[in-house]
Amino acid sequence: MKAAVYYENGGPDVFKYEDVADPECHRKGIVIRVEAVSIEGGDTLNRFGGALVTKPHIVGYQAAGEVIQVGEEVEHIKVGDRCVTTGGFGSHAELRAVAARTAWVIPPGMDVKLAAAIPVPFGTAHDCLFEFGRMKKGEIVLVQAGASGVGVAAIQLAARAGASMILATASSDARLEALKPLGLTHGINYSRDDVATEVARLTDKHMADVIVDSVGGPTLQSSIASLAYRGRVSMVGAAGREPMRVDVGSMMGGNRSLSGVFLGAEIATDRVHDNIQQLIQDVADGALKVVIDKTFALRDAAEAHRYIESRQAVGRVLLIP
Repeated sequence: MKAAVYYENGGPDVFKYEDVADPECHRKGIVIRVEAVSIEGGDTLNRFGGALVTKPHIVGYQAAGEVIQVGEEVEHIKVGDRCVTTGGFGSHAELRAVAARTAWVIPPGMDVKLAAAIPVPFGTAHDCLFEFGRMKKGEIVLVQAGASGVGVAAIQLAARAGASMILATASSDARLEALKPLGLTHGINYSRDDVATEVARLTDKHMADVIVDSVGGPTLQSSIASLAYRGRVSMVGAAGREPMRVDVGSMMGGNRSLSGVFLGAEIATDRVHDNIQQLIQDVADGALKVVIDKTFALRDAAEAHRYIESRQAVGRVLLIP
């Protein structure tokens, strides 16, 4: 099969488009012929500095396509189904093998490209808001990096759950404007304005009850500074690629809390698996929207990663084998 691979960590230019061995099907797994790869934030981080589990290494958490092999112990998926899959690596390829427990059957008639972009960002956003953020109707929500895949999902999920106000940050006014149809109340251009100061102004000093932060680094401290009394931050990533240095003492006076969130730690549980299947169905039914910014050919993985890192995208960028 063809795959976008690399032999060392670095910038997007480390990618090579090469022939590699087809993956083998585990007795508890499936193999799909990949039709769409959703490039996740963790994919760019892993390419930049993550472990090379294989060499050459095929990066990538998430891809969807037609099932062409099924392990003998798998009962709920059959050859010919279309599934969206997750795994620690291996999405940037023509074929992909995963455990059946981290695959979800795509409803008949649903666009496989939309399904490809759901499990990690929507599942993560849901956990950040509800499982760990304990969001309740009427609360104020702040989403850092609102134009990211997790951000796009979090804005919609918070709106659906009855947030009284939804704030989000992005690097430009144009990206923020694109988020308003999804439920955004007010946008904050972090390249121009101080986030905590703007949150105070927009909320009449109430601040944010729940914050979803996928950026980390110095942004995490601005999230803490933006918290209301008893506010909760769900920290779910390090997209900023800067050290996490926070003043934990600044949380004490307001009885605030900070939770680290990693969907992968629970993705094989019944709770998360069933939740993701429902989110896929919600998108299929039109209750939630997947935003696809741009698609690239698999052979152009370097160009796609470069585009993502330019911080122009709103929503997900896909690779099509």
